[in-house]
Amino acid sequence: MTRQIARAVAVSAIALVSDALMQSAGAQGLDAGGSPGGVSSSGEQKLILTPAQRRAIYAAATKDKSKTAKTAFAPKIGADVPPMLELNPLPDEITADNQSAKFFEYTIVQDKVVLVDPTRMRVVDVIGPPH
Repeated sequence: MTRQIARAVAVSAIALVSDALMQSAGAQGLDAGGSPGGVSSSGEQKLILTPAQRRAIYAAATKDKSKTAKTAFAPKIGADVPPMLELNPLPDEITADNQSAKFFEYTIVQDKVVLVDPTRMRVVDVIGPPH
């Protein structure tokens, strides 16, 4: 009987923590259910940016040309990133306006800012120069 009560309490606690994490993700602009804008059900993070945010990221990231990738690869969304590729954290002025962006890193390839999910080492967005 006490094991059943302990198990019920443990399951309830896990459900509460899970609910709290989902609410926290929603408050940060992340959607843990898989719709655009957050963490998908597979655990892969997605980043939704406005045109103004894309321009700001490009401008901030390309200020320092030393952040250009030394390893050549095709920067396409969903592509695996070579493990030896050096990634850089996004500048503070970018992550201050977009909290979900702090989970991503970048490099520059072929005059494009390549945003990478560093936990999965996958390209999540490619931002070209403004037109």
